[in-house]
Amino acid sequence: MQLALITHRFVRGDGQGRVNYEVARAALDAGHVVWLVASEVAADLARHPRARVVRLPVSGWPTELLRNQVFALRSAWWLLRHRRQLDLVHVNGCITLGRADVNAAHFVHSAWLRSPHHTSRVRRDAYGLYQYLYTRLNAWLERRAYRRATRVVAVSEQVRRELRSIGVAGERLRVIANGVDIEEFRPAAPARGELGLPPGPLLLFVGDIKTPRKNLDTLLRALLEVPEAQLAVVGRTEGSPYPEMARTLGVDARVRFLGYRRDVARLMQAADVFVFPSRYEACSLVLLEAVASGLPVIAARTTGGTELLTSDCSVLIDDPGSAAQLAAAIRRIGASPVQLEAMRRAARALAEAHTWSAMAAAYLKLYAEIATQRSGTTLPTACATPR
Repeated sequence: MQLALITHRFVRGDGQGRVNYEVARAALDAGHVVWLVASEVAADLARHPRARVVRLPVSGWPTELLRNQVFALRSAWWLLRHRRQLDLVHVNGCITLGRADVNAAHFVHSAWLRSPHHTSRVRRDAYGLYQYLYTRLNAWLERRAYRRATRVVAVSEQVRRELRSIGVAGERLRVIANGVDIEEFRPAAPARGELGLPPGPLLLFVGDIKTPRKNLDTLLRALLEVPEAQLAVVGRTEGSPYPEMARTLGVDARVRFLGYRRDVARLMQAADVFVFPSRYEACSLVLLEAVASGLPVIAARTTGGTELLTSDCSVLIDDPGSAAQLAAAIRRIGASPVQLEAMRRAARALAEAHTWSAMAAAYLKLYAEIATQRSGTTLPTACATPR
């Protein structure tokens, strides 16, 4: 087949970009010709003999809002000129104004806009207004994009429910969970000294700490009730209110703000428990990275992707704003070293069923189903090449 995959990035070091990278790699390895329409493409993909790279750079435009719309227009123009020569088009959300056969929903802006924790509700300033306009426009565009797609892929059960709430018919929906690199993220002997981490029970939090969506504030309050726990926080501290909040609460001696880090896999190997009580999350890759590292997980049920977690490797809380529930979950996991070790083994076993190759195979199966439904037989891999 001639496939066109349209997205901003095909790279390994970015959440959605990694999903795109793995799908493209699997399609190329399966013998398809793959058109990579993007602003950034990993060098190894670009060198593949069946890869056709269409670069649409947008870095010169100010603000992500404008960059996204420029990319959407430019990719739609390319697609308009070449659509008849392609067998299938796969996009993400409202990444393009063109029509897609497969649209993967990694985030539902309509649902985020309804959340009481949306940035515009907690920041009454220019940044809050920008975030409101950004989300409102994307919510309108994604409804249009999902209505026009042949199949819509939800990356979690939460996303599937949110898509149904904005009118996407159930028969057009498919849930394909994201994957994880079980070689990069794997259990290993902790090296806290090398990483500058303290001894004792160590919790790990990874995420954006500029806004309240990831819910670090509740975790800091929960530390007041678990005085033996230490916390390592990965996330850019510039503009974050949480270092000052930790000082105000008097827990700053037990919290290490590590800033942005590229060695998250090693940090996970050194921690005891991963805590991620996000108030809203479509589907977090970091949950699977944590369990692949052998970490028990504490999360809120409002976090998309938690349906993959089992009770033998996680504790889920009902109210993400409850410091008491979060503290009780921390104490529960830390109560028994034997239980902790059993949860670590169960976490790793769960991750091994959710590899990147398993995810990519599910997308390729969906492509084949669409091709078969259209033609009655599987389409050939060699078709006319767009110019």
